[in-house]
Amino acid sequence: MPLFRRSALPDDVRARLGVRAGERVLAHARLTDGWAAATTHALVVVPDDGPELRRPWTDVTVARLDAEEAAVAVEWVDGSETRLGLADERAHEFPAALRQCVDSSVVHRERVDLPGRRVVQVVLRRDGDGALFTQVIGPGGVDLDDPGTAAAVDAAEQHVREAAGLL
Repeated sequence: MPLFRRSALPDDVRARLGVRAGERVLAHARLTDGWAAATTHALVVVPDDGPELRRPWTDVTVARLDAEEAAVAVEWVDGSETRLGLADERAHEFPAALRQCVDSSVVHRERVDLPGRRVVQVVLRRDGDGALFTQVIGPGGVDLDDPGTAAAVDAAEQHVREAAGLL
């Protein structure tokens, strides 16, 4: 008998995931207040009570394990963060799968240093259907309407698209 055994995803939770045609579950974990699943297209959180949260990998900036708190911290491109408390502090497969899914959605990125020690990232990403698009990810307070900022970001976006052969 194996020392560690992955818990099965309950049928009622699987039904609430909303897995679409061509999509599959890569990993899942029991949370302190529900379940979470990494699919080929999205992170899906199914709470014990309340509506499901389904966000594509391209909405995630970073997902990392906070081993001290037995939680996964998910930072979204809009600057918000979601903490997923893991029911089993030894559940390392799920956080690793999250990181891999986020990383695989990134095709190319370029850092843009702005005045005032601010930094934004121009990222070329691939969505679940394979379409490519760019995102500008940075801290709140970056004024993209500022002519200098807009020029720097536009140049970086053009460089990223050229590097991927899109221009």
